[in-house]
Amino acid sequence: MNDEDFQQWVEHSENLISDLIADGSNEEVHHTIEHHFSSVDFDVLEKAAITAFKMGFEIEEPEEAELETGEKVFSFDIVTEQPLELEIIVDETKKMFELAQQCNIDYDGWGTYFEE
Repeated sequence: MNDEDFQQWVEHSENLISDLIADGSNEEVHHTIEHHFSSVDFDVLEKAAITAFKMGFEIEEPEEAELETGEKVFSFDIVTEQPLELEIIVDETKKMFELAQQCNIDYDGWGTYFEE
């Protein structure tokens, strides 16, 4: 991972956490974090999911979607529970990005839900 790619994910994390807190999401509770991965090759994606599972991550079922171009893409999420603390989420994001690089799939970032 180069510094520019990593900085993009740090900025994404900072903005998302800031927006959630500004909207009133409860900072005191753990949030469900969904890290998104994708590939046009199902076999490659499946191998990545198995690798992540063996690393101890909770994996969601792979799904198939169609892009606006008509191209099919396959995806899965890794789900964790974390506090809305930048350092923790950035560290986790770095691990996810490295996993994607190792497995030759795309890391599409992370998202979470508003918590009251």
